[in-house]
Amino acid sequence: MNIRFLIPGKCREKYINDGVNEYLKRISKYAKVSLTYLSEESLPDNASDNQIKKALSIEAERALKQIKDDEVLFLVDVHGKKYDSASFAKVMEEKTSIKGNLVFLFGSSYGLDDSLRKRADVTFSLSDFTFTHYMALLLTTEQVYRSMKIMRGETYDK
Repeated sequence: MNIRFLIPGKCREKYINDGVNEYLKRISKYAKVSLTYLSEESLPDNASDNQIKKALSIEAERALKQIKDDEVLFLVDVHGKKYDSASFAKVMEEKTSIKGNLVFLFGSSYGLDDSLRKRADVTFSLSDFTFTHYMALLLTTEQVYRSMKIMRGETYDK
């Protein structure tokens, strides 16, 4: 099984990078894992709605080129379904039994283009809270690791 994480831009916060790297290392015991940073479109501080929409469309095209037809796309989206850890692990297990390889995609600070929602196999939200996309990456890597442990019947601190 391959698990890939795709996120626009690069995180500058060391503590988040350290946490993400720790969970990627833990996940690597169960699957081949990778993290890819995608180019993020630059926008002026006072970007218009049309500029934002165009930038999101370009970012979506770039992301979709990275995703293969035989991969399950998990889209991290504020409008997605909320899961508890056990339910999320069940969805991961079901999806890996069908295709095997998973991709977790994060939007930029302006969000996601609808073309990504159409392609997504699973769309989920982490919380009603707003997080930076890098914090969302940290939380998601932890939940993927937790799901891997649950799927194998292993214990994990609560």
